Amino acid sequence: MDSILEFLGNIPWWLWIIIFLALVAIRDIFFQRKHTISHNFPIVGHLRYLLESIGPEMRQYFVANNREELPFNRIERGWIYASAKQENNYEGFGTDRDIYAHQHIFINNAMMPYKVEKNHPSALDKTFAPCAKVMGAYNERKRPYRPASIINVSAMSFGSLSAKAIESLNKGVKLADAYHNTGEGGLSPYHSNGGDVIFHFGTGYFGVRAEDGGFSMEKMVKLVEDNPFIRAIEVKLSQGAKPGKGGVLPGKKITQEIAEIRGVEVGKTVLSPPNHKAFSTVPELVDFVENIAEATGLPVGIKAAIGKLDQWEELAEIMEKENCGPDFITIDGGEGGTGAAPPSFADHVSLPWVYGFSDLYKLFQKHNLTERIVFIGSGKLGFPAKAAMAFAMGVDCINVAREAMMSIGCIQAQICHTNRCPAGVATQKKWLQNGINVPLKSERLAQYFKTFRKELMEITHAAGYEHPCQFNMRDIEMNVDDHNLTKEFKHTFNYEKTPVAFKNMQELKDCVYLGGKKDN
Repeated sequence: MDSILEFLGNIPWWLWIIIFLALVAIRDIFFQRKHTISHNFPIVGHLRYLLESIGPEMRQYFVANNREELPFNRIERGWIYASAKQENNYEGFGTDRDIYAHQHIFINNAMMPYKVEKNHPSALDKTFAPCAKVMGAYNERKRPYRPASIINVSAMSFGSLSAKAIESLNKGVKLADAYHNTGEGGLSPYHSNGGDVIFHFGTGYFGVRAEDGGFSMEKMVKLVEDNPFIRAIEVKLSQGAKPGKGGVLPGKKITQEIAEIRGVEVGKTVLSPPNHKAFSTVPELVDFVENIAEATGLPVGIKAAIGKLDQWEELAEIMEKENCGPDFITIDGGEGGTGAAPPSFADHVSLPWVYGFSDLYKLFQKHNLTERIVFIGSGKLGFPAKAAMAFAMGVDCINVAREAMMSIGCIQAQICHTNRCPAGVATQKKWLQNGINVPLKSERLAQYFKTFRKELMEITHAAGYEHPCQFNMRDIEMNVDDHNLTKEFKHTFNYEKTPVAFKNMQELKDCVYLGGKKDN
């Protein structure tokens, strides 16, 4: 034995490398049949797979230019990061965006901006921007809700996101006086850090799930009673990433804690069905919404990506005739992306936000319903100019998802569905989560929101208005070809936004903070 060890010890290091490579070559040629390249080009073929695996990172950091990447380019990500860190988010030497590009938008500024007086709410707090409408006011819900911020956190589940990410978002919205949509994964302890919450559920009914996998009204009522910070309830019909397909949470992301919150098995992939058990027709949906609102006293809304309009037409007809139905509608764009989805769905199913929202708004406007509904936009709207565009089209609030993730550290690695998120945002691995400093990240989320609102209000004032709800379709133009063919949104989408009932910001401030409540 000693002589063998002595012999092995005398083999030079370079010979060990040759032996190792020879063994790899033998394996590639004779013992593996999965990879043709490795079989035909042993050893060298492995370099191809290595370079392929790091290709996205190489393109992101070294190849793509500032405006080239999708879903968010380097300039957009840089603005979010700088805003969240209170760093300089300005550009020098003019824009590098092609302002003559197709679908580039322009905001028409006023000759003289809106003048902010010394005691005006916007002078006292440049980030003050509450919603001009009240959820549940028209339907006289017991606990109507006026969001104190027009920018809020969109539906992202605990399970898809990590515990520390959810905690950072919730503490951040408290600092920013915004609300936090739970996503369909149920209400977790990490949603309970002081921020207003909109409880969202889908076809899996997680958190309000009956023994048979359906909806439990008893659990819903108890959830609302036990958690008074839940200010509204949202029923998910579909989402932009994969409308018509149920949600998926990989088994490797389902810990004991997540399983208990959702009422599912540890380590077993959860496939939510595409359809609801609680209703299957539009009249049943309306009854479902009304029953939840009656039982909980809260405003109830629906969320969906937009495609065919026949069932939406039926909904509008019922709402107009019977004076009932959802208090708010969240419209998700086909460009939505926090949910993992097959490329065929993510690329092709449902309309982009501007097309889907304009179609739906016109439909509800035809039935004289726009004044009683709070419209929420969701789908890459997390930038002030895009927000101004959305308000001109008719939204009352904006929900942001991926932009909020970036404000707490997401680097757009695009591996959320693998449980290997390097930033700790979309993973259940404790080691990766440990990189998230919750107090710091919550401050950054809040600062992103405050910077967003401040710049949006500045754009609003530049256009001659006091509040973004006053934007109309004539305030925005879109490139179609050259300036002679540029169209105001009024003509691009063939409708005029219904004016929002708005008196002044002081009245909103009095409503929002009267008695420490956000009810009207």
